[in-house]
Amino acid sequence: MKTTNETAVLFIEEIRILIRNHYGPLFWWPGDSPDEIAIGAILTQNTAWQNVEKALNNMKKKKLLSFPAILEYDTVILAEAIRPSGYFNQKAKKLKILAKKVCQNDGKTITDFLKGKSTAAARKQLIETWGIGPETADSILLYADNRRIFVVDAYTKRIFSRHGISAPDTDYETIREMVENAIPPDSSDYNEFHAGIVHLGKDFCHRKNPDCGTCPLGRLLRQSG
Repeated sequence: MKTTNETAVLFIEEIRILIRNHYGPLFWWPGDSPDEIAIGAILTQNTAWQNVEKALNNMKKKKLLSFPAILEYDTVILAEAIRPSGYFNQKAKKLKILAKKVCQNDGKTITDFLKGKSTAAARKQLIETWGIGPETADSILLYADNRRIFVVDAYTKRIFSRHGISAPDTDYETIREMVENAIPPDSSDYNEFHAGIVHLGKDFCHRKNPDCGTCPLGRLLRQSG
């Protein structure tokens, strides 16, 4: 289905409703604290969630799921703890750099770091932190701090391009703004929609051999064809 700018808003909302009806509440992102969610957002870069869970469990055993602990811990040992997440040396460095920012001015948590900042200002500071791009920053803002901002990932781009909402090479900010214009600014709706997109991408909209026949969005393709 090919869409114009005028119809994209309605089409995105239709996709959101179909995904919500299929999956119901998903209660994403898993984590016992905002800090654990923020740490997970870095660890999940370029890896599957099951690998992140192994790394987080290792950190939990070593009492590392706080930014003061990360800041004080030896980088080599930290890297070993998060080895299951892949790119563990780089990710250990990223966690250290973020921990230093969080802990400045007597801060202890990601909530301390974001408190009192507008979403735009908080996002700017996160993106200016080495190793944190827009997707990771927005994941932290949405899931760890309940900010009204949508997270765009590879699944979003794949699903949107296959349904003609955007081109495969459409930039991150364009897609984010498109979704935020289509859906009322509610963090719980953004949360559930992004979580649903992730599940849909894993379950049906595979990079190769997508299962369009049983996909909850399959009827949209049939209607357009």
